[in-house]
Amino acid sequence: MTTDTTASAGTTGTGTTAGTGATASTGTAEAAAWSDDPYADALRTGRGPLFLRRTDGWLLPLDVERWCARADAADLSALRRCEGAVLDIGCGPGRLVAALAARGRRALGVDVSAAAVERTTRLGGTALRRSVFDPLPGEGRWGTVLLIDGNIGIGGDPAGLLRRAGGLLAHGGLIIVETAPVDVDERVRVRVDDGRHPPPPGGFPHFPWARLGTPALLRHGRALGWLPVDQWEAEGRPFVALRRSTVRSAARVTRQSAEHTNSAAVTSSQRARNPSSGRAAYGS
Repeated sequence: MTTDTTASAGTTGTGTTAGTGATASTGTAEAAAWSDDPYADALRTGRGPLFLRRTDGWLLPLDVERWCARADAADLSALRRCEGAVLDIGCGPGRLVAALAARGRRALGVDVSAAAVERTTRLGGTALRRSVFDPLPGEGRWGTVLLIDGNIGIGGDPAGLLRRAGGLLAHGGLIIVETAPVDVDERVRVRVDDGRHPPPPGGFPHFPWARLGTPALLRHGRALGWLPVDQWEAEGRPFVALRRSTVRSAARVTRQSAEHTNSAAVTSSQRARNPSSGRAAYGS
């Protein structure tokens, strides 16, 4: 059982914002799936195999060994770009939260799996057993939200997840997303599968998931006003950092102001060269 206390960004606590019914039900389905034996067993042992199995039987391998290891060079390339207090959505066994904590950064992981939260705290990180769509501590005050290891797929609705992340961030906050290494934009229903044992009677629950490559993420982000401020690849893993388009809006206002000033200057110049036509035109 997890006990929560009130806290600010970067610490454990109970949030005050109620989730919506639709996203709450999605979170409940995912919580049940990720809490079942294949995922919990993989995190406890630190090794796979583990997959997301689509309804058509296709398997997406999950890199459990890397998740349960220390943060690698690709992970650190993302962590170096973090700003302020960091919220790691779908933190898994906690390597990123632990790495940030070891560097003196305020960080909190959230995950629906009790095994993930337990492993994160053992590593010295702080984590809550929550869905991202549950009330969370420090809403509207986080400096960076992490969606690493394909977690942009949570809920099967990337646009909805980006909106939720935006609500968690402070003004000017950053979302760092790891995208799929291929150009893909798909919505599927999956279940967790170790590929070795048949599911129990009734099966493990399916839940909605999404896979996005960088082009698809940029399309969804731009539609919601999120613009890329950095894109990079490390050890074959692509990342994108997004920020709301306040800079673009400011640039547009500045450009319009400059155009107005230039127009006024041209008008004044024309009147100075031809004062009689100016008097006629303005009725003086």
